[in-house]
Amino acid sequence: RARVLGMLLVHLDGEHRLNLRRAPDVRAACREAYGPPDGPLVVSLRELLGVIGAHEWRAKGVDVPALGARIHPHYGVFSPVRGEYVDLVARAPLPGSGAGPRPRTAFDIGTGTGVLAAVLARRGVGRVIATDTNPRAVVCARDNVERLGLAGRVDVLRTGLFPPGRAALVVCNPPWLPARPTSAVEQGVYDPGGAMLHGYLAGLAAHLEPAGEGWLVLSDLAEHLQLRTREQLLESIRAAGLRVVDRLDVAPRHSRATDPDDPLHAARAAEVTSLWRLGNAQEAF
Repeated sequence: RARVLGMLLVHLDGEHRLNLRRAPDVRAACREAYGPPDGPLVVSLRELLGVIGAHEWRAKGVDVPALGARIHPHYGVFSPVRGEYVDLVARAPLPGSGAGPRPRTAFDIGTGTGVLAAVLARRGVGRVIATDTNPRAVVCARDNVERLGLAGRVDVLRTGLFPPGRAALVVCNPPWLPARPTSAVEQGVYDPGGAMLHGYLAGLAAHLEPAGEGWLVLSDLAEHLQLRTREQLLESIRAAGLRVVDRLDVAPRHSRATDPDDPLHAARAAEVTSLWRLGNAQEAF
């Protein structure tokens, strides 16, 4: 079905109108995805459906129980519809937690909608610096931070991976599958060659404060699809001069995990999402 929808083309006029009988008004959705009209366009029906869906998600938002609020994803930015990874960040013990103060600074690498940065700020982290290379994500995260009243505590920067300096906590939820995206919508799902995952691990130790932690949030779906092994992940952690402090696991709650007709049912049914708490290997246990 997806292949057929990708082969069907539709024409949008110079004002982003779809001139077909009983066609919906897609002008606002196309403006959000493509910017102001600049002449006629021809797009696949699959892409247009994605544009319309993104517009609807942006308008109504996605409920995030960990925030007690909604996050409004923009077109081309990964939507937090799978809330289990957000819940992991909401319940993992903060570095130095207990009777001590909350971390003064945290980094959220590849922030997307800004949902994890917002969760950290709500948990009491003094300042969160959120980064992303995707300009759409930067605009989206700033919009959500503003909506949540957190603009004074969360800074969103367009930069590659790490901002300057060190932090007590450095969080990253990279795309979970080491494959190449074929559209803007897929950029939050596929990480070509695992570049973001390995870049985060390689640079983490240099950006951690003493006794700081890196939180890697990652599904093992790639392992079940034989795209990566657990030993390869652990070796990447060791090679980066890191150690595993702890790991929190959660099973997926999305409908595909229980759908026997899904072609990836076996892998999805066995999938586990984990928050890996990582520390500097040179520091004492």
